[in-house]
Amino acid sequence: MHQLNSILQQALFLVLIVSAPPVLMSLLVGFLISVFQATTQIQEQTLSFAPKVIAVFGVLALVGPWIGSQLVRFTFHVFDQFPAIIR
Repeated sequence: MHQLNSILQQALFLVLIVSAPPVLMSLLVGFLISVFQATTQIQEQTLSFAPKVIAVFGVLALVGPWIGSQLVRFTFHVFDQFPAIIR
């Protein structure tokens, strides 16, 4: 049971780590666009959508191999620990 809790804790931490780059980039782009909208008094709600999508896809293209390697490493770790879990 302890081993399963440890793996679940590692999985949740991994989700936080690999989702951080796109979420932070979306936050940064959204903030910059909202500052731009506040200074120019343009109140178009859909203005921030396209730059956010482009920025998130760009970040995913850059850090995608790292995210994939982290997920594969964790999967191998879980499969290595599988005999200890089912005991």
